[in-house]
Amino acid sequence: MFDGAALTQIAEHPAFTAINAFKNNGDKSRCAFRINDGIGAFIKYATAPKGKYNEYLFTFQKSHLDELALLREKSAKVFAVLVCIKDKEICVLSEDELGQLIALRQKVFGGPEEQYQIIVTAPPNKQFRVYVNRLGVKGKMMGEIKVKRSAFPDVLFD
Repeated sequence: MFDGAALTQIAEHPAFTAINAFKNNGDKSRCAFRINDGIGAFIKYATAPKGKYNEYLFTFQKSHLDELALLREKSAKVFAVLVCIKDKEICVLSEDELGQLIALRQKVFGGPEEQYQIIVTAPPNKQFRVYVNRLGVKGKMMGEIKVKRSAFPDVLFD
């Protein structure tokens, strides 16, 4: 149901021609989709912001990163589509931007972690702020990326 918000906007885009669930060894993904012929979209959602900083938390486990890697093998471009339910907004990161945040966290941690939390804030009338937390310190961001609220779904088709 929550993926539908993103999938509907994709399907309504003038450059849209087809959408299919991504299949790995015959199994349909619950998060990954192939758009047109060469676009990969990995959709995650968070229902409401949490904590005093009103942060949407998107957890990427190793299995998600593995699936993203497989999606990359079949797609020219891959995006993480982050649906912020309460704010009725969709934030989109390129695979490179997502990778930068994860790489920064790994550098500070000293290697891979079991999972990564990508944090999105949606301040009123401003761009999304996307980042990871500093190791062992809550409320301190690292690697802030600003994303235009209007970027989705156009950026997928550019």
